[in-house]
Amino acid sequence: MSASFGELIAALESLPPNPRIVASGNGAIPFELLRIVDATLPEFTLNMLAAHAGLPMREGVTHETSFVGAGMRKSPHLSYVPARLSMVPLLFSRTLPPDAVIAHTSLPHNGKISLGIETNVVVGAIEACKARGGTIIAQANKQMPYTFGDSEYDIADFDIVYEVDLPVANYQERKTVSADSGDTAIIGSLAADRIRDGSTLQLGIGAIPDAVLPELTHKKGLGIWTEMFSDGVLSLLDAGAMDLERPIVASFSVGSAELYEWMHLNEHVLMRRTETTNNPANIARQPQMTSVNTALQVDLFGQANASRINARIHSGFGGQTDFIVGALHSVGGQAIMALRSWHPKADVSTIVPLIDEPVTSFQHSAIITEQGVAEIFGHDQAHQCWSIINKAAHPSVRDELWEEAHALGLA
Repeated sequence: MSASFGELIAALESLPPNPRIVASGNGAIPFELLRIVDATLPEFTLNMLAAHAGLPMREGVTHETSFVGAGMRKSPHLSYVPARLSMVPLLFSRTLPPDAVIAHTSLPHNGKISLGIETNVVVGAIEACKARGGTIIAQANKQMPYTFGDSEYDIADFDIVYEVDLPVANYQERKTVSADSGDTAIIGSLAADRIRDGSTLQLGIGAIPDAVLPELTHKKGLGIWTEMFSDGVLSLLDAGAMDLERPIVASFSVGSAELYEWMHLNEHVLMRRTETTNNPANIARQPQMTSVNTALQVDLFGQANASRINARIHSGFGGQTDFIVGALHSVGGQAIMALRSWHPKADVSTIVPLIDEPVTSFQHSAIITEQGVAEIFGHDQAHQCWSIINKAAHPSVRDELWEEAHALGLA
């Protein structure tokens, strides 16, 4: 039975002073309950991943995360806790113990309730919170799909179930897979050329990984083992490119109302906790595991920075390192780093001599830009450097990069 507004307020007021509240993130933010929390508690710490805009933003509210989204990026009270995504749930039982968890869930179904599109680190947060006698609250939404896997809970596992009827979709209409133009299309085509029938896919977030999908619709027997997926999966299914014997495994989803309707009570989709999806050992077991990620910079040693700009945190490690390690250990697997050779907004080369920011990942199989494919793994550092300059870097900076390569002892 849905809790009353008064019962919800009483539960919030019973929390200790300045409580740490872990909430669903990405596309599953429980905005309605966070609004109520903000109006009820003078101080609290809000821990969530990849937060979108619209969070409480005032004195007394601390934003805490291991992956910074747009909603926290300019927060004056940001506490960034570096961690690979697969390790984040451990923090809740160690250094970041939650006093409450607010999960955005489905409505009850057959005596159970589901975390819907965002399983991710919420499962670990619920376990850690329960272990210390904390409060578990569900924003149970009529429009949140009911999904299977680690997302299912008995209703009794929640102290408060507060029902709402609010849109969940991040896109009103389905984002269809269509051929892009320009640099991203070239990069997508080059990356897709390396992906064989029967491969298992992990595609990171952004325009570059998205550009790979239009080039995969003619493939066969593809599987999905990933951190997140979006509407592109529907297009692969429509095209007959997917292996229907293999369930889609992910820890969260961000997409359209059509995607969420398709996910609702769909046994072909298994939403697993981050410790499962992002465990490099589990990733390595997937056949021909292929990860496609992007970065802000790559240097002549093949190192990538996908996290910081001018030393200021922009995002975080996320699952990039988890999937790169796992893919490299998969039989027939590969880890692709795909990015433009020239940053369109900053108007600078994305290929630099030596990254001066903390490194996010390294030792990829190949680096792909619109200029071509630089083979990395298995080659000595001199050949790696040669390949990055001649195959991936923008022609306007190649002479300068060669000068720096000599100074670095790479040529």
